[in-house]
Amino acid sequence: MPALVYKIVLYRGSFYSMEFIDIFAKIRYSNSMRTKSVLFIMSLAAIAVIIAFSCKTLPKADSEYKEVTPRKTENFDSSKISQAKYTSTREEVQKFIEQQNKLIKERNFDAWKNSLSPEYFAEISSKDNLKRISEQPAMKTRRIVLRTAQDYFDYVVVPSRADLRVDEIEFISENRVKAFTITTNKAGEEQKLRLYDLEKVGNSWTIIN
Repeated sequence: MPALVYKIVLYRGSFYSMEFIDIFAKIRYSNSMRTKSVLFIMSLAAIAVIIAFSCKTLPKADSEYKEVTPRKTENFDSSKISQAKYTSTREEVQKFIEQQNKLIKERNFDAWKNSLSPEYFAEISSKDNLKRISEQPAMKTRRIVLRTAQDYFDYVVVPSRADLRVDEIEFISENRVKAFTITTNKAGEEQKLRLYDLEKVGNSWTIIN
């Protein structure tokens, strides 16, 4: 009798043997694991659908956001430039950059515009270029959206190009040069930064990039 009492227990209001209870427990565990497996598979399927949809809707690599690039030039042997011409040209370029600094500080948009080549002005004021720059972190943080060339001048040129200095130039043709400034980073290393690409037309310099 004690053995019989040990095997018969009350389970949810009914009497079952320990063997039946063990079977019920196994069935419940099996059902629970089956449910979890189904949910896991459904989750994987949902993720796969989302990924597939996202891949179809991502923009193509050759999207409308293009960098402004300088005009191509033929290979030029800068060794043909004499030291005298290099020195005089650098002085001319430095004076031109100082004039640019002044008119930018004065926020003289019209004078700045006149110092650019028509092709370059068209590039930087294009909708694609303005939109690309507006997407940059510095603009998005300040919630600035560029819509016109005037916006580009006010929010890009004025804050960054009002105090430039020319340290070096590099000839890329007889009448075209790249202007550079030399800076030192926090590690004490010198960095050569390009300021402008310039072209001399007649007796005047023009910014072409």
